[in-house]
Amino acid sequence: MATSGGTLILAATPLGNIDDASSHLREVLATAQVIAAEDTRRLRRLARDLDISISGRIISFYDANEQARVPELLEALHSGDTVVVATDAGMPSVSDPGYRLVNAAIEAGIGITCAPGPSAVTTALALSGLPCDRFCFEGFLPRKPGERRRALEELVAEKRTQVFFEAPHRAEASLTAMAEVFGAERRAAVCRELTKTYEEIKRGTLAELAQWARDGVRGELTIVVAGAATAHIEVTPDALAEEVAVLADSGLTRKEAMQEVARAHGMTRRAVYDAVLAAKKE
Repeated sequence: MATSGGTLILAATPLGNIDDASSHLREVLATAQVIAAEDTRRLRRLARDLDISISGRIISFYDANEQARVPELLEALHSGDTVVVATDAGMPSVSDPGYRLVNAAIEAGIGITCAPGPSAVTTALALSGLPCDRFCFEGFLPRKPGERRRALEELVAEKRTQVFFEAPHRAEASLTAMAEVFGAERRAAVCRELTKTYEEIKRGTLAELAQWARDGVRGELTIVVAGAATAHIEVTPDALAEEVAVLADSGLTRKEAMQEVARAHGMTRRAVYDAVLAAKKE
């Protein structure tokens, strides 16, 4: 239970269309004693667009300085101030600053609430045309190719629809890696510039979307990928090793053969590799 003191408010801001701002957002921005903003210039522009005056203290609060700012913000909360966290777009803490402060406030017994609103995750999911009943949010994939591939291989057998954020200059590389790991025919959607003037939703197979991205992509991206279509079927190490051997005899490298077998069974390549080793030992 929260102790006496101020209140921490996580404020969802518009993704692009200013008309998506709630009256609650207007109120908390206008009345808070402290606003921790991912980008102070964008916050001031948002206030102008909303036709409100911010009377509280504005401080910068972004990934690189989030941890260092936590003690200062906790001090303000303990003194009774209302502190609002506002990121550039969408909900704080969801691949944006806020998580560390929320945890620190919980530990300190500070009251926490939310001014809910737009979210790129659920907006893209709803527009994708893919199943929405069960989904998982994976955030940004690793930048390095090897780490990115390993992260995707861990999701090969995931049955839920998957949602990713991605930077436009990495869109082609990520979609190509998805097509290679998940399979070229896996259905997906790329949602670009959500709620903005040039909003675009591209739907198709991962191979088609990777080809589309080769011409260059602009704007904020949310990628939605269908889950694995078939349930995982248990197979013996001997059977997996035999499948790998057949594909290798057909001309594939051993690495390519294991990847194809992994994809066919909804497994990671590492699991197939371990099965092949187990079969040899037997």
